[in-house]
Amino acid sequence: MYDIIFTMGIFSKSKNKEELVVVFDVGSSSVGGALFWMQKSGVPKIIFSIREPIILEDKINSDRFLFLTTKSLEIVASKISSKGIGAPKRVFCVLSSPWYASQTRTISLRKNTPFVFSLALANSLITKEINLFEEEHLKKEVDAGNKIIAIELKNMQTILNGYVSPKPLNQKVKELEIMVFISMSGEQVLEKIKEAISPYFNCDKIKFSSFMVASFTVVRDIFAHHENFLLIDIGGEVTDISLIKKEILRGSVSFPLGPNFMIRGVASELNCTLSEAKSFISLYKDGHATESTEQKLGPIISKLKSEWLTLFQESLVTLSNDISIPSVIFLTVDRDLADFFSETIKSEQLNQYALTESKFKVIFFGTEELHGAAVMERNVIRDPFLITEAIYINRFLR
Repeated sequence: MYDIIFTMGIFSKSKNKEELVVVFDVGSSSVGGALFWMQKSGVPKIIFSIREPIILEDKINSDRFLFLTTKSLEIVASKISSKGIGAPKRVFCVLSSPWYASQTRTISLRKNTPFVFSLALANSLITKEINLFEEEHLKKEVDAGNKIIAIELKNMQTILNGYVSPKPLNQKVKELEIMVFISMSGEQVLEKIKEAISPYFNCDKIKFSSFMVASFTVVRDIFAHHENFLLIDIGGEVTDISLIKKEILRGSVSFPLGPNFMIRGVASELNCTLSEAKSFISLYKDGHATESTEQKLGPIISKLKSEWLTLFQESLVTLSNDISIPSVIFLTVDRDLADFFSETIKSEQLNQYALTESKFKVIFFGTEELHGAAVMERNVIRDPFLITEAIYINRFLR
């Protein structure tokens, strides 16, 4: 397995042919899906896309949450299949938090005498690192008996004898350093996802990957003049923050607060339904709430924003680790929440002055920023998450 993962991360070759594929986007508030043509040009042609919400409940139960997520996934797969557009050759599934765990790790090897950096050596070092990652970070987070599976390994950078090497294999060296991004998911999660998709598509060779790597790669390529930035993905239940320095994904951190946390908070404070709370928040942030509603909501929203901001601040401190925090932020979040969270982030006053060189500049990474990077058939829903994933798959997972 590691031969395939490692070579895909560093030395893969494009198949240079067009083929119809399907991608599923599994998040924490909704599930999306798209059919698209992989094209030789590197620009995918999206011919159909759809998104289905995950039912929001008062309390989060992990088993129930997985069940509701896979039900939404099954609906998406069924609707794509029923379109009868064509049979995709390959199936991709891109996971957002909390459906995977990840970390960027550095592997180092030094010897007194020269040695050859071979694929066998690389696989041996990486296998060891994956095992360490599992032992250190994942065993305590999963139920007993739920096996953890590596779904993705990407080479961020390979340094031989102190110099970055784009073609490291079969080189003689004394010092080796590999910076790799590893993501893993629970076997139960992966099997439930396959069960939801398999009645409609062939899952024998389904390829799993993370939205973190997909979005990082696409943002890096589109905004090549920014070699240092933060990437913040705010999902329904989780906020992910990634630190990119010199075009390398150096680290990431997550905390379990997203828009759904605010919806539940408002519902609890106002003793109303989740649906009503969502409507109140929408009216409030758009400035359309009545005066009485605004007076009730104002203090509640401020308190909830403060809780989110506190964990955001703590996450930045964790990420910094003696490394300066970039002031440029690329934000991925549902379009209707972009302004709300952009302003919330900009209001952060502790770290953007202590850890960065200037005030935060927040760039919403939506469909406008992706213009021209993908071709859309007429009347196809422009979903920035699915577009990002299609671009990534077309360019790097062929």
